[in-house]
Amino acid sequence: MHSSYGFLQILHLSINAYFNSVQKENYTNISDQELLEKFKRDQDNLWLGILLQRYTLLLLGVCMKYLKDEELAKDAVQQVFLKAITELQKYSVEYPKSWLYTIARNHCFMQLRDKTQLISISDKLNLRDDSILDFTAFDKEQSLTLLENSIKELNTAQKTCVTLFYLQKKSYSEIMDSTGFSLLQVKSYIQNGKRNLKLLVAQKMSQS
Repeated sequence: MHSSYGFLQILHLSINAYFNSVQKENYTNISDQELLEKFKRDQDNLWLGILLQRYTLLLLGVCMKYLKDEELAKDAVQQVFLKAITELQKYSVEYPKSWLYTIARNHCFMQLRDKTQLISISDKLNLRDDSILDFTAFDKEQSLTLLENSIKELNTAQKTCVTLFYLQKKSYSEIMDSTGFSLLQVKSYIQNGKRNLKLLVAQKMSQS
């Protein structure tokens, strides 16, 4: 679902390989903290794989609780794995289970916030009420994906102003301060961006 998705798939396969090797031996006598110490000392992801295996079901359950979607939950768990690999190399974590739980929960909150923002911009742009668009053939997730992808295709100025105004709820003056655009430019980019978004979404819907 992101540009890093291909890497995450490779990561997922690698972790599965770790898990398969883990199953051949019994590491239950090694504490979480010892596994982290071995991971940092040996620079061997096998030790981290053992740790992540212990809490994979917990993480999946947490993500399912908040996201209510199995595929989104699985993807979220992979995102947690990726963060664990990068962060646990740099920082000392005393309670890995609690740390992983918190990372998973916060990731889900961010996903839900982003989805809420997209629903908000969809409503503000009146996309669902627009006569040229027929959202009835699409579920909410598909509609939001269309909108998200369409925002990315706006030119830089329009994308910036639309994102700041609708998603980050910035005022005209705040957008002017952060971008250096004049008031006339800000209003123009927002208006043109809104119009182009509707056209992009309509185009994508007709191709689906």
